[in-house]
Amino acid sequence: MEVTVNKVVDAKGLACPMPIVKTKKGIESLDPGMVMEIQATDKGSTTDIKAWAENTGHQYLGSTQEDDVFKHYLRKASADEEKTETKHKDIMTLDDLLQKIEGNEKVTVIDVREPAEYAFGHIPGAINIPLDELEKRFEEMDKNDDIHVVCRTGSRSDLAAQKMAAEGFENVKNVVPGMKEWSGPTEQNN
Repeated sequence: MEVTVNKVVDAKGLACPMPIVKTKKGIESLDPGMVMEIQATDKGSTTDIKAWAENTGHQYLGSTQEDDVFKHYLRKASADEEKTETKHKDIMTLDDLLQKIEGNEKVTVIDVREPAEYAFGHIPGAINIPLDELEKRFEEMDKNDDIHVVCRTGSRSDLAAQKMAAEGFENVKNVVPGMKEWSGPTEQNN
């Protein structure tokens, strides 16, 4: 496949949220209609970049993979296509979530990380629904439950919480800053 690229962003070796941070920075220097290639090794980058583009109005053109490198292609939006990046309004700190769990309150934790990330350490009882599967699995969740969405840093979970709220989930909280700072109990899948 031959794609004319105006800028290449190297995000290889970086984990979430850094591929998105570099993408945001890189796209600023482009004119509308120009195409950027983001090279990343983080498997979650495909879902993250696609969701970020959807949230900001930039066009996600697609991705390819060569060995361990994912190449993502974005077309910069024109001024009338671009949207202001939004954040989910209802957030919860890790400490507050830990208090609810330790207090045996009924909470549903949805972990939107990739299965490999989840397998190596997650909140006990958390349900793994990777961000790219979320919309296909809405029916597995009760829209009236007290839902806490977690990822590695709070970025993917923010996008997931926004999607869930738009779908009618009433009690959705984005847990920040995410599993990289979680000090509570964890379990692993063997």
